[in-house]
Amino acid sequence: MERLIVLDQRLLLAINGCHAPWADTLFWYASEKWVWIPLYMLLVALLWRRFGWRRMLVMAIGFGVAVGLSDFLTSGLLKPFFHRLRPTHDPQIGNLVHIVNSYRGGRYGFPSSHASDTMACATLFSLLWKNWRATVPLMLWVALNCYSRMYLGVHYPLDILVGLLIGGVMAWWVCRCLLAVFARRTADGGGEASPPGRS
Repeated sequence: MERLIVLDQRLLLAINGCHAPWADTLFWYASEKWVWIPLYMLLVALLWRRFGWRRMLVMAIGFGVAVGLSDFLTSGLLKPFFHRLRPTHDPQIGNLVHIVNSYRGGRYGFPSSHASDTMACATLFSLLWKNWRATVPLMLWVALNCYSRMYLGVHYPLDILVGLLIGGVMAWWVCRCLLAVFARRTADGGGEASPPGRS
């Protein structure tokens, strides 16, 4: 376990150490949640156009549940339980971390809620949309967001990996629930059994 922690620290310092003024600006804004509001609006519009407003509303609730559970599990339960300091607060390497705009984040960082939330959103949309042309850019968005958290020095790679796992599992579970709801509505004469297949 100690070797894993040391490796985690070295990887973080390697990522965080490759910094430049333009990268500081890029990854600072990439890490801001409000910057991606237009993307969320686009995803909702795409779901509405393809599945209709009724199913879109059900799916929107599903997104809220997936992201909400991911965030609660990471920030509400696991961070207070594990008490793993963020790199910016870690006395072992804190003085080596490049800090952008004096941002250090909260005290604890394991696992990453940024990683879990974005992964939950991207994975659920991909499972519902069923088209690699949507999956690839969404996963690139997740990667950019996660890299920005390490670049800013507020998450270790292991924080990110566990956050991604949690978000993916939550998205898969919510997707199964949504498909079950759609199947029940179909059995009751309410429409198709599941979202349309690949396009």
